[in-house]
Amino acid sequence: MTDTAISAIEQLEKRRYDAMLQADLAALGDLLSDNLVYTHSNAARDDKASYLQKVGEKFFDYHAISNEDQEIKVYGNVALVTGVMKADVTVNGTAKTLNNRYLAVWLQEGEDWRFVAYAPTPIS
Repeated sequence: MTDTAISAIEQLEKRRYDAMLQADLAALGDLLSDNLVYTHSNAARDDKASYLQKVGEKFFDYHAISNEDQEIKVYGNVALVTGVMKADVTVNGTAKTLNNRYLAVWLQEGEDWRFVAYAPTPIS
């Protein structure tokens, strides 16, 4: 089960980053939990509705995202993903380069895994 869950989460993380880059709200909507808590590196926070709205309106316009040193640990119906995320993004009209360590949390809701929380820490 754990290896299967790890493989599933790896694929879901890839789908999530692809959806962010493409501003694919349908895909993001399917991946995100209704209970999402998305904390940004500036300490701002979004729930599912506000995050999807901001991606759709290009408040967050992702141009490139890379993920390094990813590690996935599964504990029952919770998966913790850590790593380093680097991104080129325009945030509210301002170009930014992100370099963050992060914790992403996936929760198994019924048969499906959903992205439920994100917490980045900037690397200086």
